[in-house]
Amino acid sequence: MATLAEKKAEAIKRMKIIGLMPNVIEEFEKDGTIYYSETIDRRSIFGQGILYWLSNNPEWEEFVKAFEKKSNSLVYHAELSHLEFGTCLSLFYVSNYDEEWERDREDLKEGYAFVYVWNMDDNLCSEFGTIMFKPVNGGIVRIA
Repeated sequence: MATLAEKKAEAIKRMKIIGLMPNVIEEFEKDGTIYYSETIDRRSIFGQGILYWLSNNPEWEEFVKAFEKKSNSLVYHAELSHLEFGTCLSLFYVSNYDEEWERDREDLKEGYAFVYVWNMDDNLCSEFGTIMFKPVNGGIVRIA
């Protein structure tokens, strides 16, 4: 079982691996600020991986806190996608199982992440799973 400090150190390693903007990592390290990435225009590189504070959305922030408590994990980033089946917030997190961390880091290097996807339009469709992503503009874009 990992401590919160160990999870936070692991989260910082992961944030560097996935290529988040340095100030995003610094703010998380300093005070636990969580950002989310959103793609607002897939046709333009300038509309991809846009970063926002999660705290701009109190309902989302409460959901993340409840998820962390229930799963004994630490969320370090999120990605917002507008998909055919709903608006989904993918939570990038560090689990309590440190024996999985090395494999998780290897997956991140390949552009894969095991996340919790919260379908905000249909909570029954929310689930754990693997997504593909790529770093863009200091944030990330979900590609599958």
